[in-house]
Parts: sequence; C-alpha cells; structure tokens
Amino acid sequence: MNHYIYLHYNYTGKLDNRKEKLNGQNDPKTIVFLFICCVIVFENVVVLVAIWKNHKFHNRMYFFIGNLALCDLLAGVTYTVNLLLSGEATLHLSPALWFLREGSMFVVLGASVFSLLAIAIERHLTMIKMRPYDAKKNYRVFLLIGTCWLIAILLGTLPSLGWNCLDNLPDCSTILPLFSKTYLAFYITIFMALLLAISVLYTRIYILVKSSSRKVTKHSNSERSMALLRTVIIVVGVFIACWTPIFVLLLVDVACDHRHCPVLLKAEYFVALAVINSAMNPVIYTLASREMRRAFFGIVCGCVAKDNICNAKAALEQSRSKSSSSHKPNDQETPQVIEWHTSQELSPEGRIA
Repeated sequence: MNHYIYLHYNYTGKLDNRKEKLNGQNDPKTIVFLFICCVIVFENVVVLVAIWKNHKFHNRMYFFIGNLALCDLLAGVTYTVNLLLSGEATLHLSPALWFLREGSMFVVLGASVFSLLAIAIERHLTMIKMRPYDAKKNYRVFLLIGTCWLIAILLGTLPSLGWNCLDNLPDCSTILPLFSKTYLAFYITIFMALLLAISVLYTRIYILVKSSSRKVTKHSNSERSMALLRTVIIVVGVFIACWTPIFVLLLVDVACDHRHCPVLLKAEYFVALAVINSAMNPVIYTLASREMRRAFFGIVCGCVAKDNICNAKAALEQSRSKSSSSHKPNDQETPQVIEWHTSQELSPEGRIA
C-alpha cells in the first residue's frame, strides 16, 4: 500500500466510502460502466474503419470526424483502464501511476472537446469563405488536429509536472485526492470557455445558413432551416447535458471543505455521464450522413451477416434517403452537420461576402 495514496484518500474521506468497494471490479455498477465503454470502442472503431476504407471520406471534414472518433475511442479505453485499476488497486499505485491513470482521462476527454471546437471553427470558416474543398491544404487540417492534441496533453499532464497537492493536503480535491483545487478551477474555466465558444460558433453558423437561404430563393426554406436548427440543438444540447453535471460537481469540489459534501463521493456517476458523450458523438456527427450510414451498415453487416442482408439494409436506407430528399438534384449530399448544404446550393449572387 502506497503511503501517499493512503494519506490523501484518508484525508479527503474517500477511504471511509471505499471499505465496501475494495473489490470494485465485481460491482454491478462497474460492469455496466465497462459495457458502456465497450459500446464506445465498438462505435468509434466502426467509424474509423468506414472513413479509412471509403475514399469519399478522405476530405477535410471527415478528417476532423475521424479525429473525434479517435478521441472518443481512447476515452472508452482509458476509462476502462481507470475502472480496472480502481478499488483495492488504487491504494497500491505509485503517485506517478495514479497521475497517469487520471491524467490520461483528462487528456483524451480534453482532446475530444477540443475536436468539437475545431469542427465548429472549420465549419464557420467554410461558411464565411464559401470556397470549395482544396485537398492541397490538408496540412492545415492536420496542423489544427495536432494543436488540439498538444493542448490537451499539456493540460492533462500539468498535475504530474508539479501542479498537485502532494505537499499541501488542505488544497487537495475530494474527487481526485492528489489534484490541486486550483488546478481543477483552472481546468473548469478552460472548458467552460470552450463550451461558450462552441455554442457561439454554431449559433453563428445557423444564422449564416438561414440568411444565405433567403438570398438564394424568394421562398422561405423553413424545412431545411428547422432541420439545421434541430441538429445544432442536438449537438450543443447533448454536449451540455453530458458535461455540465461533472463541471458543476468539480466546482462544488473546489468550493466545499473536506468531508462536508457527501455528493462528491458519488462522482463516478457524473464521470460516466461525461464519457457517454463519446458514445453519442458517432451518432450525431457521422450517422447523420447518408453515405456514412451506408458505410456503417456495410461494415456491421459484413461482420454479422451475409451480403444479401447488407444489400437489403443499404437498399432500405437508400429508399428512405430518396423519399426524404427527392427535391434535391444532387444525390451526393453531405450531412447537415458536416457540410450545411450551402457550398453546393448557393449561387454566386447568394454567396456570403
């Protein structure tokens, strides 16, 4: 048993709540969380394989989607490792391993949020410039993706680099007993700013698309505008629903004295809700695309059924898509979240300056 780990967990009161949970791997709640992680890994592996195998997806927007899927996949993997190293194993970890266990969660979840911001920035720039996709500028995409990871890694490793409470017990977090409260306050501030930026960008995108539609046609294209609005509400709403509870709980942790807020001992539920966002992202960002749905069903059916079942599924999906978009001349339409239906439909007179 490591002295530092025991000292900090005992000081914050977490040991009093762990005596009956030392074999946490056998806890039904842990089994449910592990199943959720398996779903997250499966979904995002399928998304990555679909993007890799289909050359239609080898463009700027799908590179961002692929990076988001990679972040979410790693979130599922690291949370699985976190669960397996919890319970009795926690007290036998060294401080370095403990920081690696918790810091890896901060890195991958942070990279996922930064990826959401990168997608919003890319969509906003595309709406303003209204320029066709240029494959020669892919280096900008990978530069932005690399920047997201560098920032996420930096933020996640700050505690292991010295911003911790190993020599200052009163400054320790209850949820993360070796993390400094000042670090958590800084981390929350960063992510609240990201949430605000994402919301502002998507609101701006919706306004631009709506105004562009009015310039193109004299008739109000309310159906498309409402569909876009629903998509934006889902994107931002799911993000807020999944992340706000853990942010609020961390704020309570920062403000509350030790052993005075019992809700802090139930943090695993809030963390699990945040991780569930990684399971929702493939549904929101990729399955909204007709082409991605076809690729998704093709991969899944190829693993569990014969080709005729896959063909029937693809035919059904195609018939649904045609019935819902028979008024559009271009069958290679991209999803609302990814391309916003603007670059293919706006006439030169309707472009945004």
